[in-house]
Amino acid sequence: MLPEPYRSLIAEITNGSPLGPPEDGGLLPLGWLPPDWPYDTHRNPAAPFPLREAWAWEGEPLADDHYKRVADVFNHGSIVLGADDGPAYWVLVVTGPQRGKVWAVTEVGAYPYPMPEAVGFLEWVQRWHARDGRWD
Repeated sequence: MLPEPYRSLIAEITNGSPLGPPEDGGLLPLGWLPPDWPYDTHRNPAAPFPLREAWAWEGEPLADDHYKRVADVFNHGSIVLGADDGPAYWVLVVTGPQRGKVWAVTEVGAYPYPMPEAVGFLEWVQRWHARDGRWD
C-alpha cells in the first residue's frame, strides 16, 4: 500500500504532473522511470528499502556485494517521483522505517532529503513547487 498523502494524490487528483521546477520534468506517474534511470530491470517496490541513513558509495572500498547493494538502493522499497540534474532521482520510500519519506538517489550515493532527516511527500512537494531548499 502506498503511503499517504501520495496515495490520495494519484487516486483522487492526478497521476503525475508537469508542474514544478522545469529542469526536473515534473512528477512522474506511478510506475514510470526517468529515461536515464540506471537500473531499469528488477524493480521491486515491495522489497525492503535497504537504507536507514545516508550512504555515499563513491570513493569507498568496493566490497564483493557493492554493485548489488547500489542496485538495491535504486530498485527496492521505493517508487520514483522524478529526476533532478546530476543525475539525481527523487524516490518515495514505501517500505521499512523510512516509509513515507523522500530520498535523493544519485550516481554517488543516497541520502534523506533534506539531510539529516527526510521529509514526507507533502512537505517535499511544497518545497519542490516553491523551489525551496535544493532548488534555490
